[in-house]
Amino acid sequence: MTRLVVATGNPHKLTELQASLAGFDLSALVTDVAFPDESGATYEENARIKATFGRALAPPDAWVMGEDSGIEAAALGGRPGVHSARWAADGIARLLEELAPFADRTLKYVCTIVAIAPDGAEVVVSGTLDGVAVDELRGDEGFGYDPIFVPRGGASTVAQLGDAWKHQNSHRARAAALLASAMRGYR
Repeated sequence: MTRLVVATGNPHKLTELQASLAGFDLSALVTDVAFPDESGATYEENARIKATFGRALAPPDAWVMGEDSGIEAAALGGRPGVHSARWAADGIARLLEELAPFADRTLKYVCTIVAIAPDGAEVVVSGTLDGVAVDELRGDEGFGYDPIFVPRGGASTVAQLGDAWKHQNSHRARAAALLASAMRGYR
């Protein structure tokens, strides 16, 4: 089984990745060193910052991955994007406030993963989930913007659909599936 160390301090992301990458020996990077700032202009740059940080600290025989994700509102020109986690103390409230004047409620979740092999080779994958925003919080599973995000063609928010659905269908699950396929092809 391939070892895969995830350079993240977010337990929710780790749980989702463990469910989506069940065929791997997946663990979180254990370190007393603070994770570097996510100062990149793109998801890929931020994911690479984390992966490179993790590669320097992880066991030499393990793959190391960094992940960055966010939500993009079409009416807001793709904002908050890479700043989603740090956009506001209450990101949902701010997103709904900024979307209020617009009829276009289109959203997209984006996840990019950069994985670095023991030999330094890189695999980069991205997954997306398209949907729309609703004005009221619905559901109690998931995290982040899930209570207002309704996947395209659906009627329930990701938080209502639940963690089991999310582990199979989210932007992160889609990126993880592409990563698993790419890593199998690499071996």
